[in-house]
Amino acid sequence: MPAVKVIRVMGTSEESWEAAAHEAFQEASQSVDDISGINVEKWTADVEDGEIVQYKATTEIAFPVQH
Repeated sequence: MPAVKVIRVMGTSEESWEAAAHEAFQEASQSVDDISGINVEKWTADVEDGEIVQYKATTEIAFPVQH
């Protein structure tokens, strides 16, 4: 089994937590090759006037270490 590196990435969305997690993955995939997994660590949101205005997903992105 190869060694795996894990980085933490936060995604945001005005639509949903799922969209925020997807945004984190999309952003990471622009600079990280061969992503092998994503784990959502934490769901949070910003609230204004009693409404959620921004969803946030803190994720861990895993990928193999290149030798």
